Amino acid sequence: MSAGLTFDNCDHSKDPIVGCALEGIANMVAGMKDVSIVIHSPQGCASTVAAGYDNHEVDFTKRKVGCTRLFESDIVMGASDKLKGMIKEADQSFHAKVMFVVGTCAADIIGEDIEGLCKNIQPQVNAKLVPILAGGFRGNAYDGLEMGLEALLPFIKKRQTKRRGRKPRIVNIIAPQANVNPTWWADLHWITQTLKSLRIKVQTVFSHNSSFAELEQAGDATANILLSHDVGYKFARKMQQTHDIPLILDDIPLPIGVKNTTRWLQALAAHFKIEERVEPLIKQGEEMVVDTLRRRALMIIPRYRNCRVAVSTDGTLGIGLVRMLFEELEMIPEVLLFRSAMRESRPILEQELQSLGLSPSVVFSADGYQIKQALTEIDTDAVFGSAWEKYIAEELGIQISFDVFSPTNRETYLDKPYFGYEGMINMMEVVANDWDRAFRSKHIHWT
Repeated sequence: MSAGLTFDNCDHSKDPIVGCALEGIANMVAGMKDVSIVIHSPQGCASTVAAGYDNHEVDFTKRKVGCTRLFESDIVMGASDKLKGMIKEADQSFHAKVMFVVGTCAADIIGEDIEGLCKNIQPQVNAKLVPILAGGFRGNAYDGLEMGLEALLPFIKKRQTKRRGRKPRIVNIIAPQANVNPTWWADLHWITQTLKSLRIKVQTVFSHNSSFAELEQAGDATANILLSHDVGYKFARKMQQTHDIPLILDDIPLPIGVKNTTRWLQALAAHFKIEERVEPLIKQGEEMVVDTLRRRALMIIPRYRNCRVAVSTDGTLGIGLVRMLFEELEMIPEVLLFRSAMRESRPILEQELQSLGLSPSVVFSADGYQIKQALTEIDTDAVFGSAWEKYIAEELGIQISFDVFSPTNRETYLDKPYFGYEGMINMMEVVANDWDRAFRSKHIHWT
């Protein structure tokens, strides 16, 4: 079982590491190809929206974004006419089927009635207007992802006829971008290719490179697969209520490491009754990991034994990482620092810790201050995190730190999954290089 850490004088975040709700909404909208977004905000918020599109690597020429560029006078006097003009201009320029009209902190301060404005101006534009209130006071980027998912739900058509006989193997994939792998789309690719090899059709991805037509047909799926332990549970349960599509594989870790990948594949096979197809994949994957490590890391892995490690990440990767670190690398997770609240996925974490006999300290919704305090108070040999944690570790005199997650200082030219058997090797490659780098002299002058 885990033990929660407490922090004095920390009722409010002192050093936030998760962006605002607008970033989360943009991250969801950016995954749709046939939509546009208008933000009612100062121009600085446009960079937050740009970060959402950057996260999907959407080319600048394909971004359909409008901003009202609010000034001080607009905050004082109101800017309804400005927003109406921007909506009309965006409709004429982008020709999108759907336009998300997003209110930000500034719109909240003004008290702008964005929902009423969209309702009144709807007959004057071709795009379907979808108002979303996303001021920073309404939550962080994870909350924004939830808002984005909720905004997509009304567009999913319901099946008009009931299926008879055996249901087809068709799935939707939810929230793949809620993942701190710097190339998270490689994890999505691993999932889709695995499903394809098992003859399971992917209907809709919520959302990455998804068309509006695919969104509308999401109701044809017979199961939903959530690729996040941080967001998406509420959306998946609503889909189950409104479209009778069950959420599967929601009570186990995602495929991180050998054992969790095998477990995830077996659970997938059990649901669709295709065990005979999955067993060859499992055998091939496990043999690949063993063969790779035997040839290239046989003398390296023993050095990790009993290394006390702090893990700072999201729930998506963090829950599965616990078993990989403890059982497969023989490290000891002493403290787990999660970026989100993980209200729905905490039971999975507790089950994992209990089955492994571990009792690390745990922090949910950790900010920069809490991460630094935890690393100061708890004795660890290494830190498993991002570039942020690497800098903090250096400041605190922790010699070993692994720059595995986003934001990273590593150059990533090739997309590398962290899911699946190959994903374990990809993470171990980063760990091995950072371990070696930690013991190299920083005082050698090569010129």
